[in-house]
Amino acid sequence: MIRIFYRDGSEIRLTQTESKFASIARADILWIDLISPTGDEKRATESFLGTEIQSRATAEEIESSSRFSEDDRAIYANTNFLSPADDEMLMDPVSFILMEHTLTTLREIPLRSFDTLQRKIQALPEQFPDGFTVFVEIMDKRVDLDADIVELISKDVSQFSKRINQQEDINEEFLLDINQLQENAMFVRENIVDKQRLISNIVKSKRCPKNSDLREDLNVILQDIASLINHTNFAFERLEYLQETVVGLINLEQNNIMKIFTLISLLLMPATLVASFYGMNVTLPFAEKWWAWLAIALLMVMLIVGIWMVFKHKKML
Repeated sequence: MIRIFYRDGSEIRLTQTESKFASIARADILWIDLISPTGDEKRATESFLGTEIQSRATAEEIESSSRFSEDDRAIYANTNFLSPADDEMLMDPVSFILMEHTLTTLREIPLRSFDTLQRKIQALPEQFPDGFTVFVEIMDKRVDLDADIVELISKDVSQFSKRINQQEDINEEFLLDINQLQENAMFVRENIVDKQRLISNIVKSKRCPKNSDLREDLNVILQDIASLINHTNFAFERLEYLQETVVGLINLEQNNIMKIFTLISLLLMPATLVASFYGMNVTLPFAEKWWAWLAIALLMVMLIVGIWMVFKHKKML
């Protein structure tokens, strides 16, 4: 699918036909949004821009240190957009090409932030004079969504902390849940840092517009990203603390179980010794008496009670 946003007087119109490139002036095209484009749509866009558009596989394989590049015609950037899916985080690559007044984006799935922005562009055309403004708005909305994800992670951390304080379902499965949340926090942090690197490179780029308002907006986004990184780091540290606490509680519970088994073994050890002694196939004192079994049973009970009292006195129970 292709969506072309172009100026028509004071309005911004939308067309979804690549053949429109021939009838629209280059300076009037604001944004070309490619969503899983067909071969014809991609070739038409490449012909209009005069440059090659990366495939999804290429965008995914690009190293994080090479996600930004520029030449004398355009800025090329790649980043990932996070989307929560059940207990995991999905990362979908999005490619940007900033060429003069036109922004080109390439993605494979629908994104809520893009759809919201496209409606805003048509409703408030005066706020979007060029493609660079659209790019700044996309980054701003994306950082807001990342902030929402960080807030959700923080809420989950608080819920886990309450469960630990209430000693509710503290087991190996709970530990795995904490580990999954740690993985999600790590993905979010990597994603936010990637955007921080991307926007920093654009601010330093010679092709970045000299418009002070746009630069100020980008600097504000960088400040927001720095705050999110700190918040994510704090959430990750809390998760590590919770993980250590859960491991400690599980170890303590296992130690208590072993303590009970050990105590039972110690309590029964003297009685077992007596029973083993009188179980030998030899002549023993009082073996012929009718009350011998009562005396042996009483002796065994006295030994068990005596050892229990000794442990109780030593505060080992």
